[in-house]
Amino acid sequence: MTPNEPRDDARRMVVFSAQRYDREGFGAVEHHGIEVVFLDTRLTARTAELARGAPVVCAFVNDDLSADVLEVLAEGGTQGVALRCAGFNNVDLAAAERLGLRVLRVPAYSPNAVAEHTLALILALNRKIHRAYNRVRDGNFALDGLVGFDLAGTTVAVVGTGQIGAIVARLLWHLRCRVLCVDPYRHDHLLELGAEYVSWEQACAQADIITLNCPLTDDTHHLVDAAAVDTMRDGVMLVNTGRGPLVDTDAVIEGLKSGRIGSLALDVYEEEADLFFTDRSDEIIDDDRFARLLTFPNVLITAHQAFLTREALDAIARTTLANAVAIVTGEPADTEVSSTT
Repeated sequence: MTPNEPRDDARRMVVFSAQRYDREGFGAVEHHGIEVVFLDTRLTARTAELARGAPVVCAFVNDDLSADVLEVLAEGGTQGVALRCAGFNNVDLAAAERLGLRVLRVPAYSPNAVAEHTLALILALNRKIHRAYNRVRDGNFALDGLVGFDLAGTTVAVVGTGQIGAIVARLLWHLRCRVLCVDPYRHDHLLELGAEYVSWEQACAQADIITLNCPLTDDTHHLVDAAAVDTMRDGVMLVNTGRGPLVDTDAVIEGLKSGRIGSLALDVYEEEADLFFTDRSDEIIDDDRFARLLTFPNVLITAHQAFLTREALDAIARTTLANAVAIVTGEPADTEVSSTT
């Protein structure tokens, strides 16, 4: 759209928390008549007014879609929210329904992307690739402190065997791990491979590695708390590529200090909204818990990048634009979520 073209508010989508890769992803696909406006700022009660007149708001994982924000959006003429992610725990769905706002998401953009990043974190943390990389750059070629272990023969608990978790479980099975699965819904193919479905308590007691690939719900909030850490095997590796609040950070820090948690990899963090997706390299990080995590040599953190592949960005853009069309036309969409989802 050029500056001289009239703006079509009836088909406008305002994208909050937009990054360069978002612009590139949306720029590479057909827009189907949707005018896309990118904003760097996060969606909050204060910034929601920027979407006034736009029928569609596009939000990401750390945008605020609480009742207060949704009320501002609805008053400004927004008809629906197109989430460019699978999770919707940051949306007050009851408020959205009360206000007549539709909420659509991208349920499966690239399960392989997150699953492969999960495996990458396990391998890098085990073989201490992050520490070795920094040593070699500093001219230190000593191998002391870099001893890992063979994954073959270890017991790995995959918590959540949806599309992502099922791939994680298969990858680990191919590496000859004993795979325990924690999920109320059993995946037949995993059972055929020889994976075992167990309770969360059994997984904590038996697993050498625990990887969290489940959604964030009331039941899974702080799934890894002090009580759970106390039941884990000494030296357990914990990996979270699901949602930050699955893990009670204070409990994990205590577990690291005691040695109960032998190593930790995070791609998500429960207070990430004020940290991730921005360059804060010239600032002092004022989150004391996050700063404490960074002091441990056996902790590896990536900034919510597990989804970040070309294939995933393409799928996100295509599905999000299709959802935007559904919102402005009033057409049904199988990507819609509600308080009963």
